[in-house]
Amino acid sequence: MLYNVVVNDWDETTYVPTALGNALLAAVIVVLLVAAVTFARLHIRIQKQAHKGDKKDGSLVNAEGSRSGKMTIRQLVFCAMAVALGTVLSNIKLFHFPTGGSITLLSMLVACLPGYFFGLGAGLMTGLAYGVLQLVADPYVLYPMQLVMDYLLAFGALGLSGLFSNARNGLLKGYIVGVLGRYVFTVASGCIFFASYAWEGWNVLPYSMVYNGIYIFAEAGVSIVVLLLVPVKEAIGRIRRLALEG
Repeated sequence: MLYNVVVNDWDETTYVPTALGNALLAAVIVVLLVAAVTFARLHIRIQKQAHKGDKKDGSLVNAEGSRSGKMTIRQLVFCAMAVALGTVLSNIKLFHFPTGGSITLLSMLVACLPGYFFGLGAGLMTGLAYGVLQLVADPYVLYPMQLVMDYLLAFGALGLSGLFSNARNGLLKGYIVGVLGRYVFTVASGCIFFASYAWEGWNVLPYSMVYNGIYIFAEAGVSIVVLLLVPVKEAIGRIRRLALEG
């Protein structure tokens, strides 16, 4: 048995993982991490080939910390700090929906920073770690696979910001892609696991798209406005240079 079925006083059913279920979940996380690292190395190899011989633009230094793609202790510390700060900000809820989902204080933006700073591999691993902390700090689990989609895949997708770590306006582009990645997984989860919550007269797909779009894109919109502020861009640039030193 991978989970225990628990029915509360309101006849709502939740699923609590057993020891075996937690072990399986840990195995899934390991597999996802391995896949993330493998994909990141492939991405780095492609970047090296694309930028081979181009030494004019200093921003093309490998965002993984070195040409080998290995992360330094400094970079790991920055990733850990981003996970911790993002978790704190996620608990500052500007608005909270009763069946899950919140507009928080820029938590998604903070979770996207490691990808922009250090590249795709660091971004995906940071996103997964952030998702695990979200699961621990504020769980809303109805089904085992819903846990994987809502916490591991959706938050892990924020790491897609690393796809644009060397691009012009890379943080803005990466943040938009990361948010869209989270949105796709969250909408899919809503269609599969929360169909019974659809508003009267609504089909499940448009319901899930609108419901999840309200809080995800509301927070994203605020974050994008903040990112466009010149002092914020300059501050993030200084932090990135500091993170890439050494």
